[in-house]
Amino acid sequence: MTNFKGALIGCGFFAVNQMHAWNDVEGAEIVAICDRDPERLDIVGEQFGIERRYADAEALFSDGGFDFVDIATTVQGHRPLVELSARHRVAAICQKPFAKTLSDAKAMVKACRDAGVPLMVHENFRWQTPIQAVRKALDDNAIGTPFWGRFSFRSGYDVFSGQPYLAEQDRFIIEDLGIHTLDIARYILGDVRTITARTRRVNPKIKGEDVATMLLDHEDGATSIVDVSYATKLSSEPFPETLIELDGTGGSLRLRQGYQLEVTNALGSRNVDVSPQLLSWASRPWHNIQESVYAIQHHWVAQLRRGAEHSTSGSDNLKTFALVEAAYDSAARHQAVDIGVMLR
Repeated sequence: MTNFKGALIGCGFFAVNQMHAWNDVEGAEIVAICDRDPERLDIVGEQFGIERRYADAEALFSDGGFDFVDIATTVQGHRPLVELSARHRVAAICQKPFAKTLSDAKAMVKACRDAGVPLMVHENFRWQTPIQAVRKALDDNAIGTPFWGRFSFRSGYDVFSGQPYLAEQDRFIIEDLGIHTLDIARYILGDVRTITARTRRVNPKIKGEDVATMLLDHEDGATSIVDVSYATKLSSEPFPETLIELDGTGGSLRLRQGYQLEVTNALGSRNVDVSPQLLSWASRPWHNIQESVYAIQHHWVAQLRRGAEHSTSGSDNLKTFALVEAAYDSAARHQAVDIGVMLR
């Protein structure tokens, strides 16, 4: 069995989860790491026993010795690093948000396509156990053809304590969180024709929006609402759960707080616990996201071995990224936005 060697670029907050997951993924190992911050580089290097450490990505690629690169930097570095990877004919995983602009994202996809190397966006929310359970219920025709849906992530969790840079971004919740929820909506109900969005900043201490409500018209005729908030205080904090409601021609589905999946159809109602596994290195309440990191990395290796396209390939993620850009455009102009126009 092929053992793929990888390099991680970016040793920040979330990259530690990726390193833990790589340790668990069969058929892959991280052999080198890179970060401009020497302290973070040493901390991650010592924690995971990585001897090859680089402060410069050019030097990393010049030395080579790996089959893929996992880019876990902030968005400003994504395009140059993906294009650097393409020039060296190295497969790449890129953290979300994929790029600063849609034109940058298109250029990154083209660079890897022209180089003949795989490009996957680390869009892991669709790989969460409860989301996969929803997808399987639809594939099993549990509720017939869905015609309406709601994808909701509403929380009062202090996300800024672990990632303080989020408070300084002009764009916040749609770009950081809504991108995941919009991708789930695409994954469950298919691609989107138009989007209408409204945003608001409730927290006066941040620059960007912390509440967004989006109406999606899907190409297959379904309508969905995607609503995200980091300004919602609840008696029972649901972070980091995405809650889903679906109505179909043959029944309904509800993914409720606590990872409870309820399906109602002609056979009656049944409730299934679809809780994520608590991995040995994971901690609550993050375990849902942490498990999905392992799942998407496992998918990466499996598809590399098959020579097949990844579920969240760069090409596929352009459609999710276009939804993000269109949502901001819609909120600014108070108009519906055609997604097809943005992808041309």
